[in-house]
Amino acid sequence: MSISDKSQDLNISSVDSSSLVDKVESTLIELLISQKLTPGDLIPKEMELTKMLGVSRTVIREALNRLKTIGLIETSKRKGSIIKSPNLLFLLQKSLIPSILDHATLKDIFELRLVMEIGMSDLIFRRAKPKDIEELEAIVKEEPTSAKEVLFDIDHEIAFHGKLYEISGNQTLMDFQSILLPAFRYVYDSEMIKSPEHDSKWISHKDLVQILKNGTPNKFRNAMRKHLDRHFKGHFKDIKTT
Repeated sequence: MSISDKSQDLNISSVDSSSLVDKVESTLIELLISQKLTPGDLIPKEMELTKMLGVSRTVIREALNRLKTIGLIETSKRKGSIIKSPNLLFLLQKSLIPSILDHATLKDIFELRLVMEIGMSDLIFRRAKPKDIEELEAIVKEEPTSAKEVLFDIDHEIAFHGKLYEISGNQTLMDFQSILLPAFRYVYDSEMIKSPEHDSKWISHKDLVQILKNGTPNKFRNAMRKHLDRHFKGHFKDIKTT
């Protein structure tokens, strides 16, 4: 009887090497932290890491590839592997496919957007320039006069609120909004969220611009909250759970 026949009789399972790669990946990240390495610094070459960690070069290479995937290192033919400042939103951008996200996740993303926009009100008020106000006024002029019609017109929403993100001056916020836009559009287009009844106290885009021009940071923050209140009152259709 051959060794392979004996292994089948003993019901021996194959060795899971992925756990070793996981450990090496974690160890490499801990090494970067403990050595206080910063973008531009070199990390040990593959052979050095093999000797340091006592694992095969194949395992080291796979672990390094994972770090490349998350944007933590980059490889130079002349220098080797170099620490880089990772793109924090890269993986989210690659994996955020609205059509395969469940309703609960889409609802969470939509609510996250509302919370972010209320939270960045102070940045917007502090950093808005006269030219920004003019651009917002131009956007508002293109919108229907009926607040009820404007509420869920996704193109008007994107134009106006996209400009607000730009005014915030926070590049990560702008990138995050750009990544989430497909999810917002999918939610609107799929009619997952319903429009509540018209509220006469609702703050429109036009009202927001006027408060941004002549109000105070506190008034603008409260106005943003009231503007988005209709979105909060809108509700997703019943979410099926398994």
